[in-house]
Amino acid sequence: MEFNLEVPENQFFVRSVSEKGICVHKDVYNKPFILSGGRIIPEWGVNSIEDIDEESLQRIFELRPEVILIGTGKKQLFLPPATQAHFIRRNLGFEVMTTDAACRTFNVLISEGRRVVAALLPLNP
Repeated sequence: MEFNLEVPENQFFVRSVSEKGICVHKDVYNKPFILSGGRIIPEWGVNSIEDIDEESLQRIFELRPEVILIGTGKKQLFLPPATQAHFIRRNLGFEVMTTDAACRTFNVLISEGRRVVAALLPLNP
């Protein structure tokens, strides 16, 4: 699925999502990565939702987002309560959704000038 959205030139945004990967600007990512409006961390170091822990979340928290999106691949999976507590303790809003929904939401929030970070698992692990 291709996305078309007008965003400021100095911001990253998702151009498309498919089984081949997630296209941001001119690059395609087919492994878990972290995306903000101004930065891409190409190696997140998790392979599944079960791998998400405080250490892997720290890379997201360092970007100082106001909203965090977790894209869980083709299916929406939920974080265990212990993992959710890391967000709650920091008073950070977060949403867990399919990766394609997280990419669409990321684009909308970036276009609104929000400080959003998306941590994305590919559709095809």
